Amino acid sequence: MNSDTLMPFATITIGEIVDVLLVAILVYTAIAWLRRTRAAFVVRGILILGAAYMLVRYLDLQMTAWIFQAFFAVFVVMIVVIFQEELRQMFERIAVWSFTRQPVPTATSATADVLVRTLADLARDHIGALVVIAGKDPIDRHITGGIALNGRLSVPLLRSIFDTHSPGHDGAALIEQDQLTRFAAHLPLSKDLAQTAYVGTRHSAALGLAELCDALCLVVSEERGSISVARNGRLRQLDGSQELGAAIQAFLNERFPAKASGSLRLGLLRENWLTKAVSVCLAIALWYLFVPGSKLVQVNYKVPVTVENLPANLQIEAIDPPLVSATFSAPLRTFYLFDRKKIRISADVAMAELGRRTFTLSDKDLHFPKELTLQEFSPTSVRISVKVAPQANPPNRG
Repeated sequence: MNSDTLMPFATITIGEIVDVLLVAILVYTAIAWLRRTRAAFVVRGILILGAAYMLVRYLDLQMTAWIFQAFFAVFVVMIVVIFQEELRQMFERIAVWSFTRQPVPTATSATADVLVRTLADLARDHIGALVVIAGKDPIDRHITGGIALNGRLSVPLLRSIFDTHSPGHDGAALIEQDQLTRFAAHLPLSKDLAQTAYVGTRHSAALGLAELCDALCLVVSEERGSISVARNGRLRQLDGSQELGAAIQAFLNERFPAKASGSLRLGLLRENWLTKAVSVCLAIALWYLFVPGSKLVQVNYKVPVTVENLPANLQIEAIDPPLVSATFSAPLRTFYLFDRKKIRISADVAMAELGRRTFTLSDKDLHFPKELTLQEFSPTSVRISVKVAPQANPPNRG
């Protein structure tokens, strides 16, 4: 193995650097996506299985490795079945990103003020309400029913919709681009019992939609007179109208940020820097595994010579030479966690007699993992000196 193979970073090209950066972006996107979905535990289980498979291969447990290989044969189908909803969301986001050049804010500060004032009044009067502020993700397929309105948002309009005598007060009001586009809509209910065990149907519906898209869902509890917010699969209760305004403004700033200046770009680099650093490291590891790791290399090992079928009355005195040089070829990644002790060569000395004898070695005498291909080995013969073994209990001469 030459020095370039040992240190592939010394010969990395501009194209490969771009390749690593693109993969790092994809990895970072996947990590951010997993953190806001319920798929994180499933992925953690898959990673544990992958680590177990590597350990099984390292220990050369052939039957267990065969079971793992049978499992991974249908792995792609399992991924599609398990993550069908998440994959649909991902493709929707790709479509939205590709067709949306200049994102239009879903609500302005004036609309945020209207929401804060109205929801605070409803909470004080213990009137239930559910308001959805749409983000960048399409939400039409998650919402059923409702009445189209497309009216400009105002305090009287919002209060009239959630008036207890209104036929649509139990549904959700949808806000898009400063417009109240629909009311009396039905949202999907969450199945997260840990967060919805002690809340009502409105909270469950808000959390259910927040698990499926990037919308911000605001809930007013009719029983407690409190305001809660559901976002990114998390439901939390707010402490007053000030925190409500801050939550709405943070949502608008994140989903529809203003044009970035130099300082903001630097802030983007500092934001989630640990996750970004992990993504870059994973991308480099994947590149090292699949790009240089897939190249065919030749590696030479010094293998100690052992003996087989030694007669019981003889013992080894010397082996010349004691080591055999063997050269193997395989993809570079085969040697990453390779245990060189798995390679051994043995000489059959069943016909050995007292004195120095020469024994011929063949390919059949060299034992090595099947992932390797033997290129050559030398020498093909060794001289082995044997002598009579001392007796354990010498005869009594008395």
